[in-house]
Amino acid sequence: MRFAPIAALIVLIAGPALAQPPRVVADTPITASLVAQVMGDLGAPGLLLPPGSSPHHHQMRPSEAAALQSADLLVWMGPALTPWLERAAAPRGAGRDLQLLDVPDTALRAFGEAEHDAGQDDGDGPEATGDHGHDGIDPHAWLDPANAAIWLRAIAGDLSRRDPGNAATYADNAAAAQARLSALDHEITGRLAPLADRRFVVFHDAYGYFTDHFGLQPAIAVALGDATSPSAARIADVQAQIGASGARCAFPEFGHDKKLIEAAIGGSDVVMGAALDPAGAAIEGGAGLYEATLRGLAETVEACLSGG
Repeated sequence: MRFAPIAALIVLIAGPALAQPPRVVADTPITASLVAQVMGDLGAPGLLLPPGSSPHHHQMRPSEAAALQSADLLVWMGPALTPWLERAAAPRGAGRDLQLLDVPDTALRAFGEAEHDAGQDDGDGPEATGDHGHDGIDPHAWLDPANAAIWLRAIAGDLSRRDPGNAATYADNAAAAQARLSALDHEITGRLAPLADRRFVVFHDAYGYFTDHFGLQPAIAVALGDATSPSAARIADVQAQIGASGARCAFPEFGHDKKLIEAAIGGSDVVMGAALDPAGAAIEGGAGLYEATLRGLAETVEACLSGG
């Protein structure tokens, strides 16, 4: 199932009032994938973020704003990931959105937490180097599948309150999605377990939830934010971390220039792996996108770190 195009969603909204499931919009392909799994054959969410757009800096088009205001439910990570959506969602009033990062029992972490715990920040962090990285809560929480399992249940509950006639279907769909996710979690854990002691380099600080959940070493991030270029001092600091840690692989990121990674690993024995795609930007949209994103990350990391 693919996500409903925004234009098609507006047509549905403008049509005659019929007994139908809630009209839902989601902020990103990841969120839309989770919603699609819960809705199943009852419908498909509209997607507000166009393919290839930055979740941090998107400017809404009139068609997207119209779909947002007319939808029964907005499901989004929250302003930590999509700050542009906070102001747009405010006129809708209370009770018409579900912020996944605010769902009870969601495991949250702070930016830079893994780097600090690994002893990598010895005065050469953002303030010392001039790099303006992320701070506060790391919104990439979907990279921990335990969070996604919690959110599937929350999405089913929110949809059921709006559409009690289909509550059993939403609950069954969420349970089935959780079972599939549990199996995938077990599979990835087994595949990555032999690589637990191996360090690697990534484009930016976005993978802490993934490395924490699957027992990997903290990634060495070249850029502390995905919209800023690292300073020369930051590059030098990363090169020192590579030398001290014995990192063996570096991974560029889909949609970002790999020259920064190349500069950081220049002169070292670090091997360049394939690009990581933490937001599923290169994956066809639909219910299967979330699981495909996790599996793709695991396969890419495994292929390089295992020497395959």
